[in-house]
Amino acid sequence: MNLPPEFVSNVQGVLLEDGRSYLDALPSLIEEASEKWGLTDVQSVPNLSYNFVAFAKSSFTAKAAKGAKKELNLRGLGALGGSNDVVLKIGLPNRETRSEMVALQLFDGKGACRLLKYDEERYWMLLERLKPGVMLSTMEDDEEATHIAAEVMKRMWINQDALGGVPAAEDGGLSDKFIQLTDWFHGGFERMRKHFNGGTGSLNEKLVERAESSVKNFFAENHNPVLMHGDFHHYNILSSERGWLVIDPKGVIGPAGYEVGPFMMNPWDKFSDGISHQLILKRIDILHERLGFERERILEWSLAHAMLSAWWSIEDDTGWEYAASFAEMLASL
Repeated sequence: MNLPPEFVSNVQGVLLEDGRSYLDALPSLIEEASEKWGLTDVQSVPNLSYNFVAFAKSSFTAKAAKGAKKELNLRGLGALGGSNDVVLKIGLPNRETRSEMVALQLFDGKGACRLLKYDEERYWMLLERLKPGVMLSTMEDDEEATHIAAEVMKRMWINQDALGGVPAAEDGGLSDKFIQLTDWFHGGFERMRKHFNGGTGSLNEKLVERAESSVKNFFAENHNPVLMHGDFHHYNILSSERGWLVIDPKGVIGPAGYEVGPFMMNPWDKFSDGISHQLILKRIDILHERLGFERERILEWSLAHAMLSAWWSIEDDTGWEYAASFAEMLASL
C-alpha cells in the first residue's frame, strides 16, 4: 500500500515494535472487513494520521441499520437513510479506539456521526459518511464557527449521572470503558516532572504550576461531569445533511469545561502568525453565553489544556512551541 510517510511514522511511534506488524497486516485487514460488511470501492482518505480511515460503498441498508440496536445493546442508531456511502476505520489496537466505539454508541448520532457496525475485538468501525463533510476550520467567520461549536457540544454531551441508566456491557460498568480526564492530567504532569527531574524543562514553570493548581481545584469541584469528545476542535467538526457533527471522539469523562480547551487553540494552521487577543476574548464571551461557564473557567481550562498539549508534543517529539506560546498568550489576557 502507498501509505503517507507521516501516517507510517505516527503508527510506528505509537505502537513501537508492533507498528510494522500493523502496517503489514493492513491490506488483509481491509480485505477481511470488506468481506464482512459488504464493502466495495475502498479508498483511503487523503489525510491519514494515526488510524486507517477510508471511504467505501456498502451493501449495508437502512433495514440493516435498524437491526443495529440489538447488536450494540445500547441505544438505537436510526436508519442510514438509504445511502450506501460509509467510512471504514481500522483503529490502532489501544484503549482510545475502544473508548471511541462506546462513546459513539451512546452519542447515538446526536451531535456525532453514527456508528453503524463495529468489531470491538479487532478495533474495526463502520461509520456514517458525512456529506458534504467540510471541516469547520474552513469557515472564515470565527464568531459563527464558535456558535456552531457550542451548539454541537451541548447536543453531544451526556451527563455522567445519566450513564447509570444505560445498560452496561457484560464485562463491567460503562465508566470503566472511557478515558478519565484525571488520568490525562495527573499522569501527564507527573511524567513531565519525572522527565525533567522535578522541573519543567523548556516549558514556563509558572504556567505549569498554574495549570497544575487549576486542574486540581477543578477536579476537586467536579463541576458538571459529562461524557465528552475529548479532542473537540475545528478539524473534527464536519458539515453533514444532519447539520454539523463531530468525528473521532476520544470518549472522555470529566468536567465539561475541559472541552473548550482544544477548540480554543485551533485551527492551529491559521494562527501561524499568532492569535489576536480580541479573537480569543470574543470566543470566551460566546462560550460563556452559550454554555454558561464562567469566563475565568474557560480561560483556565484552555491554559491547562495548552500546557498538557505542549508536554504531549515533547513526549511525541512533534513540536511543542505553538501550544506553549498559546498558553503564554492566554496568561497575558
